[in-house]
Amino acid sequence: MPPPIHFVHFQETIRCLSFTMAGTEAKKPSAKQSGAKKKEVKKETGLGLTHRKADNFGEWYSEVVVNAEMIEYYDISGCYILRPWSMAIWEIMQEFFDPEIKKMKIKNCYFPLFVSPGVLQKEKDHVEGFAPEVAWVTKSGESELEIPIAIRPTSETVMYPYYSKWIRGHRDLPLKLNQWCNVVRWEFSNPTPFIRSREFLWQEGHTAFATKEEADAEVLDILELYRRIYEEYLAVPVIKGKKSELEKFAGGLYTTSVEAFIPNTGRGIQGATSHCLGQNFAKMFEINFENEKGEKSMVWQNSWAYSTRTIGVMVMVHGDDKGLVLPPKVASVQVIVIPVPYKDADTQGIFDACSATVNTLSEAGIRAESDFRDNYSPGWKYSHWEMKGVPLRIEIGPKDLANKQVRAVRRDNGAKIDIASADLAVEIKKLLDNIQQNLFDVATQKRDECIQVIHTWDEFVQALNQRKMILAPWCDEEEVEADVKARTKGEMGAAKTLCSPFDQPELPEGTKCFASGKPATKWTYWGRSY
Repeated sequence: MPPPIHFVHFQETIRCLSFTMAGTEAKKPSAKQSGAKKKEVKKETGLGLTHRKADNFGEWYSEVVVNAEMIEYYDISGCYILRPWSMAIWEIMQEFFDPEIKKMKIKNCYFPLFVSPGVLQKEKDHVEGFAPEVAWVTKSGESELEIPIAIRPTSETVMYPYYSKWIRGHRDLPLKLNQWCNVVRWEFSNPTPFIRSREFLWQEGHTAFATKEEADAEVLDILELYRRIYEEYLAVPVIKGKKSELEKFAGGLYTTSVEAFIPNTGRGIQGATSHCLGQNFAKMFEINFENEKGEKSMVWQNSWAYSTRTIGVMVMVHGDDKGLVLPPKVASVQVIVIPVPYKDADTQGIFDACSATVNTLSEAGIRAESDFRDNYSPGWKYSHWEMKGVPLRIEIGPKDLANKQVRAVRRDNGAKIDIASADLAVEIKKLLDNIQQNLFDVATQKRDECIQVIHTWDEFVQALNQRKMILAPWCDEEEVEADVKARTKGEMGAAKTLCSPFDQPELPEGTKCFASGKPATKWTYWGRSY
């Protein structure tokens, strides 16, 4: 029995903004309210970040996720409150992924959070891989539980006893289930919002098939959906590939993944995984079926998941020294409309134009809102919505009103564009599409500039010290990978394999492994990782 974890409660301290803000939604003021009795406009400070992305990445990231109102720190270390600004991103990804897996005849379900020790420990390699992270419930009120109960770190051992019960014959296959849930992994080192937390949200799919061919096909189909989440929605380039034997899912046959890279830190990050479990769990949990010939067979199984880590990767890749930068596809507010009234201007006319703009965009399917708060200056509002990463800002002032136009300002590159009010919906849609594509293109360019092809150990060490994502010829031996980890261990963390890409460059005959000098069998990405 793993020892129970003793929960320590303490308050994490964070650097907070020094102002109190009104709600982001406000009623449209009238000209009388704004003109007859002029309210004092607050001259607030503290909106900007105190750390630069290039100078102190960790502190910068912590500031962005708090100041952009994505998370709030909780009084249990490693746990975070997901605020509406980040939950909206999670929901948008869910709205894409859930219908796609339903097209594949995968059905949603829900299994309990708790796991009995006997079930958890049934698969030896699996439980050893997760044992350090498992949290245990040991008390009920003041009474010690006779048998401690684990909280799921993943759900293979929770679900598979029931797969054994439900699957009897070939007509019961395939069985394809998914659940949207939370899991707990009691991480003790370097908790980071979204990236490494003790509780997180994810989806986990668990499927069973009569043949390996069916299982293999689904592994790749799901991995392609994960690629689309990253590249089409989060505008983050990823590499699809296979994990090494050392890095694969504990107890599985093989693991595929989408791998992203953070240029500022020189670290890879596993974006999502799709595992073929083979028949190992079927053997342990006796998931057997009678095939069409009347013979007893074991099922082939897969499991696959992506989590709220996706949001953290997006923040790290696109954020800048002004704060968060959101790709339009996942932004809950794609356009923020801000009135810019000057002295003696037709204030009511400007407010009406802002409201009309929001209505026009909303009717066109664009997520648009206005900021009519009268106790903040336009300049303060610009900084506020830049911090929150809204892709496009529209400003409407007296000149714009007179010229029947709006001024659009892009969050990704700061470009300013005047757009005729008559062409508003069409042009804004074009702009948002362009921003989405530009974010992906810029991120891809930065990622590609960090990829270095090497052939020797000396080149490997040099590239690693330069924080590169390294593509190297490898002999695909576990002992060699373990040796590379040992030889590169240091303050920055050891290097390891990230994945062997499915899109393999040509490997000339006679190519040697960079680390062992043995004949190389494949190209593999290496580097430090989160």
